Parts: sequence; structure tokens; C-alpha cells
Amino acid sequence: MIYISPSLLAADFSTLATEIKKVEQAGAQYLHLDVMDGAFVPNLSFGPDLISSIRKCTNMLFDVHLMIKRPERYIDRFVKAGADIITVHYEACENPMSVIHLIHSYEMRAGLAISPKTPVEHLFPLVEHIDMALIMTVEPGFGGQSMIPETVDKVATLRKYCAERGINLDIEVDGGINADNVSILTSAGANVIVAGSAIFKAKKPRAVISAMKNSAPTSFR
Repeated sequence: MIYISPSLLAADFSTLATEIKKVEQAGAQYLHLDVMDGAFVPNLSFGPDLISSIRKCTNMLFDVHLMIKRPERYIDRFVKAGADIITVHYEACENPMSVIHLIHSYEMRAGLAISPKTPVEHLFPLVEHIDMALIMTVEPGFGGQSMIPETVDKVATLRKYCAERGINLDIEVDGGINADNVSILTSAGANVIVAGSAIFKAKKPRAVISAMKNSAPTSFR
């Protein structure tokens, strides 16, 4: 199934509750929450306190993407804040498997992300232990970038690897995605779509979300 996860970074932070309700009513199932520490990526965003404050605004699944060094230090904080899925970066963990086990110890879904320069093959030994893989389609840290075309092959390679082994894995993509290019990624095997401005800035977000869902092969709908 295709899941749409609007990125909160593109919302109007002066009216967050209204912005969140807007995308929920437009058909989004997830809310993508990018946490950046200014160290792993050269930008800062928000932390568990903001996530906790908006938890009461929606029943959407909180898709928390930790772009932070040594994320194991803060997993409990994001669990308490109301996360449903916690995704950490392969590049930010000294021992990715131990962080995955830590997330699962809280009975949470665990995701593992890779940046564009990281070979997708690094995920292969870990896919049976995670609930979702996140393939970054831009360099992490800033919104408004264009999707890197070469990342589509990484999605296809990972989907093929999982299919050949009977592994049912959600593959999320994030960065530069809109209604015009999403079909390339869903056709390659992505089924969780992160989009920021394409949804939050749209005059008709429901139409954008519907177009994204309908872009997928019939087997994913």
C-alpha cells in the first residue's frame, strides 16, 4: 500500500495545528517529522518537545526521522513524545543493529535511512531486522532540493533484493518529490512517500495526495 507522509518542515509553524489537520483531512496517513541536530546535518529543526505538543492534534502516524549523531541517546525521549516509527541514519550509528534493537525494545517500529552517497548494499544485512528503509533522494539537511535521479536505482535494487527473499519491507523515499516525479519512485518499489512543499504549499493538497497514491503500480494500491 502507498502511504503519504507530508514533511512538517514545509508547514507554516505559526499555525501548526491547522496545517496538520489540513493534510490529515486531505488523506495523508503519516506525518514526517525531521529532527536535525546541526552536527550530523548542517541544519537545526525541532526536538521531542514540539513533537509532544502536536501529538494531541492528530491521529496520524508520527514518522520520526532522526538526522542526529548517536541517536541512541535520545530514543526514549522520542518514544515518550509520541513517535510511532523512529528512523535513524546508518551513517550516524556506530552500531546500527544495536540501535534497531533499542527501538524495538520500546515496541516501536524501527527504520534505517541511508544518504545518497551510501551504497544501498549496506542495508542488505539489516533488512530482516527493520520495519522500514528510508532512501534519501536528496542530501539530508535542507528542504527544496531536486531529487537525485541516481537514487531511483537504489530503490529498485533494494525492492528486488527483498522480493527475492520474501521480505516484506516498507521503502520510504524523501527529498524533492512531487506529483510529477513520484511515479518513477513508486514504480521502482517505494511505498512510503515523503513530500513537503508539494503538499503543504499546494492549493489543493487532497488532489496532490490522491495523484501520488494513484501513481503507484496496482499491486501497491
